[in-house]
Amino acid sequence: GNKTRLVPVGRKACDALAAYLSMERPKLVKRRSGGEIFLSERGTKLTTARIWQIVKKISRHSGLEKNIYPHLLRHSFATHLLSNGADLRIIQEMLGHADISTTQVYTHVDQQRLKAVHRQFHPRA
Repeated sequence: GNKTRLVPVGRKACDALAAYLSMERPKLVKRRSGGEIFLSERGTKLTTARIWQIVKKISRHSGLEKNIYPHLLRHSFATHLLSNGADLRIIQEMLGHADISTTQVYTHVDQQRLKAVHRQFHPRA
């Protein structure tokens, strides 16, 4: 949607973005280019369909056999945060969900983490 989100970005991603902005994006800018960060080869904003194509192509070239698509990356992001102990409310904010139940639905609980939390916090475990 058109929600503003604050999402931390790691150093490697920042470095890659800085390199793209300084070296690659200027080559793509045309008269009709807008303020979008990522541009197509024609200098226009990337469409949803083109982003799907890029993700599919990269996953194939990486040797991944699983069906990879853009929303799966978002799901993986949330799942990794949750399985490494991030608070569900923080994940909700990062994903821009208005309702916490939306976040709960598509972030599944890691079974190993579930067992570890039970052992750690239940008095009779």
